[in-house]
Amino acid sequence: MGALDIELPRSLVRNALNLPSGRAWLDGWPALAARYLDEWELVLDLEPGTEPWTGHGAIVLPVVCADGRPAVLKITVPHAEALPEPDALALWDGRGAVELLDSSREDYVLLLERLDGDSSLANLALEDTAEVWGSIMRRLSIAPSPLQSVDQRWRDIPSVADLAEQWTDTLPAEWEALGRPFDRWLLEYALEVCQVHGAVGRRSSCDVLVHSDLHYFNILPVLEHPRQFLAIDPKPVLGDAEFAVAPMLWNRVHDLQATDPAAHLRDRCTDLALAAGLDPMLGRDWSVVREVDNALGYLRDGLYDDADCSLWVASNLLRKPLSNLPPAHRLANP
Repeated sequence: MGALDIELPRSLVRNALNLPSGRAWLDGWPALAARYLDEWELVLDLEPGTEPWTGHGAIVLPVVCADGRPAVLKITVPHAEALPEPDALALWDGRGAVELLDSSREDYVLLLERLDGDSSLANLALEDTAEVWGSIMRRLSIAPSPLQSVDQRWRDIPSVADLAEQWTDTLPAEWEALGRPFDRWLLEYALEVCQVHGAVGRRSSCDVLVHSDLHYFNILPVLEHPRQFLAIDPKPVLGDAEFAVAPMLWNRVHDLQATDPAAHLRDRCTDLALAAGLDPMLGRDWSVVREVDNALGYLRDGLYDDADCSLWVASNLLRKPLSNLPPAHRLANP
């Protein structure tokens, strides 16, 4: 079976077309796959009729290396967020994250160790996930090296403080442009967090490499050791490790305890932070900021159900649920 015989899932095609380079990528990815299968001496390991794994903006092909090692060839739609992915994976060097075996930065192609792509942390009961996530976070939270200023891998990774500075401008502008879609107090809370922890209040001595998209589906079991898990698909940033808590709160809202989902959400935030050795209050505050940003982005794109979920999480973390939001069991899964 060759790359030209693979039909991409509609969701990946749709996501690709939403990116400026998507059309060219859709036309050209089979040639890229063929090129790197040849250059890196890989054999495609996909049964006829079997769909490849896909991410939000990438196709992931199972392959076998020349030495017999199972691996995957990840071919990503070119976009800015994906640029530092190989740098972060190289810096982690297989500690807490999937191992990077080879890469082509210019073509957004990565050769990675193969994990169990048919399973994830989402398959575990909610109460069993905090310790797994916390263990991975402890391994991923590495401090910059003394050579950071000359090491290009560190220099290309955006900082949380810079994001916070940008949000102090963009969040209120979007909130106004969208017709003030939720209570001002929630926006002001997010802005205060950004101001306190932006460039002025940055704790640079505490900066670590952060996987900012470390949710259930980006944590996969190791093939030979299914009780061990590693992270995939990083969106790396440099800053407070607590910035990583949010994705574990905005997923699996339907799994929260039905009797008091808001209290369970707050307990989850605390449990996750403590499992990773983090500050629960800072984890909560960064989660509020990120959910406010998510909500505005969803509203801008007309994804009103997803916006409701983000606003439910943000406001209930602060014990001030916004009115006119659906109950937890009726919220959309982002």
